[in-house]
Amino acid sequence: MVNVWQQPVTQIKGIGEETSEAFRDMGIETIGDLLTYFPFRYEDYEIRDLADVKHDEKVTVEGKVHSEPSLTYYARKKSRLTFRLLVDHYLITVVCFNRPYLKNKLSINETVTVIGKWDQHRQTITAMELKIGSFSQSHELEPVYSTRGALTVKGMRRFMKLALEQFSDAIEEPLPASIIQTYRLWTKKEAIRAIHFPRSYEELKQARRRLVYEEFLLFQLKIHALRKIQREHSQGIAHDFSVEKLQQFIQQLPFPLTGAQKRVVQEIVKDMRSPYRMNRLLQGDVGSGKTVVAAIALYATVLSGYQGALMVPTEILAEQHAHSLKQLLARANVSVELLTSSVKGKRRKEMLEKLAVGQIDIVIGTHALIQEEVNFRQLGLVITDEQHRFGVEQRRILREKGESPDVLFMTATPIPRTLAITSFGEMDVSIIDEMPAGRKKIETYWVKHYMLERVLDFIEKEVQKGRQAYVICPLIEESEKLDVQNAIDVHSMLVHHYRGKYRIGLMHGRLSSEEKDAVMKAFSQNEVQILVSTTVVEVGVNVPNATVMVIYDAERFGLAQLHQLRGRVGRGSEQSYCILVADPKSETGKERMRIMTETNDGFLLSEKDLQLRGPGDFFGTKQSGMPDFKLGDVVHDYRILEVARNDAAKLINSRAFWHDDAYQWLRLYLHESGVLSGEKLD
Repeated sequence: MVNVWQQPVTQIKGIGEETSEAFRDMGIETIGDLLTYFPFRYEDYEIRDLADVKHDEKVTVEGKVHSEPSLTYYARKKSRLTFRLLVDHYLITVVCFNRPYLKNKLSINETVTVIGKWDQHRQTITAMELKIGSFSQSHELEPVYSTRGALTVKGMRRFMKLALEQFSDAIEEPLPASIIQTYRLWTKKEAIRAIHFPRSYEELKQARRRLVYEEFLLFQLKIHALRKIQREHSQGIAHDFSVEKLQQFIQQLPFPLTGAQKRVVQEIVKDMRSPYRMNRLLQGDVGSGKTVVAAIALYATVLSGYQGALMVPTEILAEQHAHSLKQLLARANVSVELLTSSVKGKRRKEMLEKLAVGQIDIVIGTHALIQEEVNFRQLGLVITDEQHRFGVEQRRILREKGESPDVLFMTATPIPRTLAITSFGEMDVSIIDEMPAGRKKIETYWVKHYMLERVLDFIEKEVQKGRQAYVICPLIEESEKLDVQNAIDVHSMLVHHYRGKYRIGLMHGRLSSEEKDAVMKAFSQNEVQILVSTTVVEVGVNVPNATVMVIYDAERFGLAQLHQLRGRVGRGSEQSYCILVADPKSETGKERMRIMTETNDGFLLSEKDLQLRGPGDFFGTKQSGMPDFKLGDVVHDYRILEVARNDAAKLINSRAFWHDDAYQWLRLYLHESGVLSGEKLD
């Protein structure tokens, strides 16, 4: 791929060392860098009648200069130039800041086009851009680039035109003719020209469609090539077990599997029976039945003669999982043990010895599982619950306690499909998108702060029935920066309000692990009726008796987090409620509250959250793992992303891709991207 694309920008006529230095500061060093430095918006120069333009709206007008320009200076090197412009039957004032040179260029009766903000009250346009001459016949859209230093938007347009004039014929076509014909795509040469200088919005749409598809396809090719290499070069365990026995186990479960659970089990079992190491992400909404799927996978592991491990972030969650799995596997003659830092002394020593010789089939625990003295006889499956709570290194250490064990990551945080296939592209993704039959929908209400007294009365009615309630606050202590309720103050207020009738617990991130576990244990055993907490209860707490979730200042949370918190209730047979206490000022905040009251579907909420907040905010900018696409937007272009992903998978798995000349450019791209690293895949 050594072609004109890699040539330095100094090859373009008119670009010398000084300009190339300015380009370098913007990350532009080659002709390819310049031609793929895309505009962030376009000026359309559509002439409008001022009668239709609203106050403070941006507008393009064309008229004749009606007065001599007046130039005044203020501050240091700051100037203001004004003149009168006759636009149809309107006589308006044009104001230009810091463009003194226009004084000698504008003459009476000269036609000019002005783009700027319209002040309806003063009948004035503050010019953002001014062009001498008529542009009413031109339909071209003018590109606007992000610039810095000495480079101006006008200069960028000039250099871009020079680059296209000189080198557009040398732009190579990376996509095979079959793909271009199938989707009726423009050639890359046509698309690059039109993305910079489109003659219409339709041209811009076609150019962008072509370039976004290519960007997504190249990214997905890298991901699928990496997956193929990982699968074919990391020998896993081909689990050999009786499908009949596994089916008998499933039939003996206390409830039938949902259609989604059956589908996911089939995907996992197929992976486990293959000779390649499973690397799968299992997504399932709160209460969708991921634990049962984990139990089936662990039982299949034991049937094939291996041990299984389930690592979870907290001791109380480990205890809950151990309790559930022991019940589910009670008839299967499988030994299940719990290993946490609380297991000490003789009991711990005995357990580690049994694990090392294979007398324990399945072990559930916290990060205690990755301590050096923990050894397995034959570890065949590693399941990590709420995998984002563990660091990469922690997950690796557990994985390496076996010989290439299968790996299953589970999360109750619904990740939008568009993010799953970009950020977790190296994994296979299974989704449980169906709730078990008979599960009651959590009723969700949005109330303002002035209704708090009614909310407290409602909590009391539920507690009098023997139920329990969570009250969630954004902060631990009072903050001068944010006027939000905090856990310590709310706890004091509730203690005062209920006057000792109920036990009210307090939990937050500053407590030690032992203190948190003690508070949660008291709440789970109904020794505490109302638990005031920060978001530390967000993941993995199972108290079926809790029926009320009150969230203070709910507008401070994203939809995904609100949904996670809501999922702490509704785990028993009684009707449960989520009450959002919020006075949002922004439209986005109000929209979040409305969406929460309208749906309990975590995946729908995650998509809405993504649209409202963007991918960086959804994961947290640093942690997002999102690729930095130049043109593509994973939210708005998700259909193109899906198509590109499917196409990349087909290409990577087809023999033709690796041998036909039609795909030579794409193969070369994978090599030069460092993906193949000399590997030859057939």
